[in-house]
Amino acid sequence: MSISSTGASERPGLSAFFHMGLFWFLVATLGALIFFRAGIEELLIAWQLPEYSHGPLIPVLSLLLFLRQLKEHPVTPGVKTDRWPGVALVVVSLLLGTLGTFSRIHDIVAYALILWVGGILLISFGWRTGRHFWPPVLHLVYMLPLPGTIYYKVSTSLQFLSSELGVWFLQLTHVPVFLDGNIIDLGVLKMHVAEACSGLRYMFPILSFSYIFAVLYRGPTWHKAVLLVSAVPIAIFMNSVRIAVAGIIVQYYGVEWLEGFTHFFEGWVIFLCCIVILFGLARLMLFLHPDRLSLATALDLDTSGLGTQAARIQHVQPSAALMVTAVLMLGSAAAISSIPEPGSHAPGRESFLTFPRKLGDWQQAGPRETLDAQVAKVLGADDYLSIQLVKPGAGDPVNLFMAWYDDQSDGGVHSPEVCLPGAGWEIAWLERTDITAAMGADKPFEINRAIIQKGETRMMVYYWFQQRDRRLAWDFAAKFWLMVDGLTQGRTDGAIVRLTTPIDRQETDDHAEARLKDMLRVLQDPLPRFVPNE
Repeated sequence: MSISSTGASERPGLSAFFHMGLFWFLVATLGALIFFRAGIEELLIAWQLPEYSHGPLIPVLSLLLFLRQLKEHPVTPGVKTDRWPGVALVVVSLLLGTLGTFSRIHDIVAYALILWVGGILLISFGWRTGRHFWPPVLHLVYMLPLPGTIYYKVSTSLQFLSSELGVWFLQLTHVPVFLDGNIIDLGVLKMHVAEACSGLRYMFPILSFSYIFAVLYRGPTWHKAVLLVSAVPIAIFMNSVRIAVAGIIVQYYGVEWLEGFTHFFEGWVIFLCCIVILFGLARLMLFLHPDRLSLATALDLDTSGLGTQAARIQHVQPSAALMVTAVLMLGSAAAISSIPEPGSHAPGRESFLTFPRKLGDWQQAGPRETLDAQVAKVLGADDYLSIQLVKPGAGDPVNLFMAWYDDQSDGGVHSPEVCLPGAGWEIAWLERTDITAAMGADKPFEINRAIIQKGETRMMVYYWFQQRDRRLAWDFAAKFWLMVDGLTQGRTDGAIVRLTTPIDRQETDDHAEARLKDMLRVLQDPLPRFVPNE
């Protein structure tokens, strides 16, 4: 950290006034812990989930990687004039952290913390040396929880791949099995994708391990690239094996054996199997390489001298950049602590319990539908409505589904692009379209139009995300405006509205869509009472 064996100051007179560089470093660190506390708390919460339970190990491993690299950069006494890029990066982290705090999206604060770590290294060592320490800083990314929208998209995609491959393995062993969306039907047991495939539980640890493996690997660069990207297919493969073995156990030993197998074979067992495959892949590539290196030679596992490198912190030199950063962090921490974190100011609205049974010529048919407890838990809505509406002469009914969130900063709306395939529906066609002119709306009105199918059953779907007076078709746009509204108005409320109708064999797609358009028009009058548009 711009360390010298004597601890001499960089500039005459500077050390006489501020002779403790370590003091300023610790002040900057303390200020960071206070300023980024919302992000740190978010990490601690996320690390309690099975998918991110590896999180506490990541900073430790990053520290070890840093200390190993530090051995390659001996002490370089003297004046360093290239520290200010680090200060600039710290300022960027403060701006990003402030944005995350006041928009109440604390994941952003956690992301900003990683930028701060990179900035403080550049300040401590200067740009010429500090820029070489990007591998341990980048590794910290693996401790972060994925944004909710990305998590559900990635999780669903990986689970489908694992389930399809697992079913294929079962069919090779002549086990009767049927895959319906994310439901694996074994006859005597139906395994939901959440039970059959918890791939992200060890996907993230194996990604972290493959990153470290690639950093420590001293073989060709293309070997490193293969080892790094192989983590995902290895994890998918092992997940598929897990599903296949579970199916074989059910087929030949009975359902009662499955629970014991599940507890034994998930988590660390799968992770260790992935590690073994990763080592095997590295060994195979080395065997095919002309130099025929051994794996022990190719992996730099030398851990000697790490304590000596850690002790170098006592010789941190004071510098203008470090002192400016310390003062800046203290001031930012004091400011962020004195200003109460804005809460979510959800507007007054009527409960969906009071939603009218009749909309124009459309009449509610039957009782309101209640979601399964597990589905409702995943949805996480504060209020929801699911009803069937019929109209004389219109043909098939229209299902109206709405979910309201007082605060979307913790999870928020789940896109039907994820939920529908999870229920076994295939999205045959999907487009985002602007219907502002058709609806005669005074604000942009964007919706998703989709055709979904399951077997011979086809349905047409309209859905959109509503935040205040915005009707958005793209879930990432909804997340962006969530951040903007949270920052500018303290509003993180919002809803999703979905209309669905069957496409009868005797009718065209246009006939089915006419029902949705008619329902969409009559819905606009009562909707603001339940989904405020201001």
